[in-house]
Amino acid sequence: MGTGRVRHVEIAEALRAAIASGELPVGAQLPSESDLAARWSASRGTVRQAVASLAAEGLIGSRQGARRTVLRQERRHSFGELNSFAQWAEGVGHRADSRFLSRIRRPATAEEAERLALDPGMQILAVLRLRLLDGEPTMVERTAYADWVAAAVEALPADCRSVMDSLAQGSGIVAHQGEHLIDALGAGSEDARLLEVRRGSPLLRQRHVSATATGRPIEWSDDRYRAGSVTFSVSNSAVAAPLERRAGDG
Repeated sequence: MGTGRVRHVEIAEALRAAIASGELPVGAQLPSESDLAARWSASRGTVRQAVASLAAEGLIGSRQGARRTVLRQERRHSFGELNSFAQWAEGVGHRADSRFLSRIRRPATAEEAERLALDPGMQILAVLRLRLLDGEPTMVERTAYADWVAAAVEALPADCRSVMDSLAQGSGIVAHQGEHLIDALGAGSEDARLLEVRRGSPLLRQRHVSATATGRPIEWSDDRYRAGSVTFSVSNSAVAAPLERRAGDG
């Protein structure tokens, strides 16, 4: 890795830290390229690379002719606790909304049957849902619910804030265990329309299965996030490493 690239990564990380800590609060203007270049003893081209990476993540933006402005702080979602999307969003100070777009009973696919420990061809409830953070389309959720929880999910209102919270409160169905798979893919036509991005735009995908304390699967979900909307974090150590790296399907 060349020195210039190392430098622009360092500058970007320092700016992210300043935004996350509130040193550069939402609405604040970034220092000019020349000021950043002087502070870091770097070329303006290197600074421009660092600033561009933050803009691509949606942390900063600008109107034509104006200096870059902080748009938001990093939204970091940890897998250390099994929280719903709504619980996590509200815990970090954001408003979470959602809409059921479709709820359809159909036979499980081979993958759904395997993940939900069902016999092939058994009925599941397939749910398409749009999730929003602070009013912005953030994630498209495609979830297969096991047959034994399908009726409870069908009874929920269209704007249900959290399916898992509602199942816990109304039916006593609580998720105690989870496994998460993370990869990236391009937005298809439906994802692009719902998330208001261009077809082929990069999306962060999180697939997960949730189960009860006895290991009975509740849901298998394919969640697709707009690039830059959420950062996932995993804490590990040489003693206990909960994050396992796996080869992609290809």
